[in-house]
Amino acid sequence: MTLRARNLAGLPHAFSTREPLEPAEILPGAQLVLARQIHSPVTVTVSGSWPGAPPAADALVTATPGLLIGIVTADCAPVLLADHAAGVVGAAHAGWRGAAGGVIANTVAAMEALGARRSRIAAAIGPAIAQESYEVDAAMRDHFAPEADRFFASGTSGRWQFDLPGFVAAALATEGVDTIADLAEDTYAQPERFFSYRRASHRREPTGGRQTSVIGCG
Repeated sequence: MTLRARNLAGLPHAFSTREPLEPAEILPGAQLVLARQIHSPVTVTVSGSWPGAPPAADALVTATPGLLIGIVTADCAPVLLADHAAGVVGAAHAGWRGAAGGVIANTVAAMEALGARRSRIAAAIGPAIAQESYEVDAAMRDHFAPEADRFFASGTSGRWQFDLPGFVAAALATEGVDTIADLAEDTYAQPERFFSYRRASHRREPTGGRQTSVIGCG
């Protein structure tokens, strides 16, 4: 089973669940391009498959028809973006490090360099860990600027509950993206539907499962 975002209707895209997605079902004949993710704000523009090993990056953008770009996640926020009129799409892996470091701003800027307009970009936030499931410590919170305080709720014993999807949505809005959808699917709380690195770690289970999120220009 795959999930779709209404604000990306008409474009080939999908967010997977625990069940793997088939790229050919999303965009027949397309090649899926992935990067080597490192929890960074690094964004790469793609025009075809990599000639060698994939680069280290956490967001991809393209204006090449017939190409699917994607990212993998297991609690981090997958973000798919598109300017349908310009034929420019993007896919960002927004964990807390990348989100705090500017991966959303870099993705929007890279799309703009390909001809997209910020005011026309639609973005969808896929399955990610929700605030009620995401307890963090003070050291992690210190990586964020004071204006991010509204995304941290008091937790237990001096810890905090972080709203990652909310932070990502605010970052999109700051970059001029007005059309934003959040699928509001908590990966941690739905073991039957999604992989979750944090849940697997807490249960001392294998942590290798990942969701895949993809988008193409058609």
